[in-house]
Amino acid sequence: MATSPNRTRTRDRKSLPSGLIWPADTELVGLVFELTPGAASYLYAQYAIGLHAWFLGQVHQTDPDLSKLLHDEQSEKAFTISGLEGDLLPGGKEFQLLGDRIYRWYVTGLSKPVVQWLSQWLQNLPEEIDLRNAPLLIRSWDIALAPTTYQQLLTAEPPFSPTIKLSFVTPTSFRSKGHHFPLPVPENVFHSYLRRWNNFSGVNFDQAEFLNWIDENAIISRHKLESQKVAAGKKGMVTGFTGAVEFGLGRSAHNRPDFVQLFYALGRLAPYCGTGHKTTFGLGQTRSQWLTEALPEVSIQSVLAARIDELTQKFMAHRKRTGGSRAAEIAETWATILARRELGESLFDIAADLEMPYETVKTYVKLARRALKVED
Repeated sequence: MATSPNRTRTRDRKSLPSGLIWPADTELVGLVFELTPGAASYLYAQYAIGLHAWFLGQVHQTDPDLSKLLHDEQSEKAFTISGLEGDLLPGGKEFQLLGDRIYRWYVTGLSKPVVQWLSQWLQNLPEEIDLRNAPLLIRSWDIALAPTTYQQLLTAEPPFSPTIKLSFVTPTSFRSKGHHFPLPVPENVFHSYLRRWNNFSGVNFDQAEFLNWIDENAIISRHKLESQKVAAGKKGMVTGFTGAVEFGLGRSAHNRPDFVQLFYALGRLAPYCGTGHKTTFGLGQTRSQWLTEALPEVSIQSVLAARIDELTQKFMAHRKRTGGSRAAEIAETWATILARRELGESLFDIAADLEMPYETVKTYVKLARRALKVED
């Protein structure tokens, strides 16, 4: 992590710099926060939903217009957040937080409005992040990814190495024909980055033409991958991959120097924007290097995902019309609610996370349990 003069502790708010913390034209930045539990406590399996909601709540409190923009954006979100990094230990049905440990949380901004909001927010940070009954004190923050612009990413000096090395530290997946696709096929990976680029940079490239060039010229030089199914976002599961991949270019690629330039620019963008979908819920966290640390072990999210998958199949088998998307959606919703209830979460908390009326969630639990009894 880069050392930054902007590093500060929230307990000493007078030391915070006034005005902008980075240049006014900055369009991208990555932040890391150091957090400490107030005491030993436990986090529910899908706590990333809580981090997502807390962050958007901070935006809403201070900039309602930006909040509406982020909430209503249907194409790409102009930020990413990670889960917690650190000693997050499985503790039965929950994660155990150790009171004497430091946990890291990453946030990135991908557009000038979000980056400008972050610069103001840092000057008046709250004391803690409240995740139900597990408050996390904000000890300090630092710049994890240097402030920059899309133009600077595009015109940076050519890399010393002709390849792009990327590590995917949380499960990463793509949507393909209505399903999850858990493989780093170059066309999917760079399509993921190009969508963000075209949405936020103001320097658009023809998507079909570039992706056809990627398909013909981008190659995987080496990889080290594992797959993992996790519960992510507000409903359902994601089958993704973690590990590292090295991308290179074939000889004919240099017939299009503009696309070669974009290829490396998108490689520089990757750590800021993440890879694939659900990057605002902690998935697709990407680092611009080949990481050699051991891949994460099966987590509580994986256990929850397996149970949701199992229940979804059972509920689908009981529905008379199993061919429609509506039946599949209802089955998955029932499964998500019941699986989370089995892990000890309250119906009120589940309803809040899923943005559903409490009475509806309560009814779905009853229907789901009744369906299981019929099977038995």
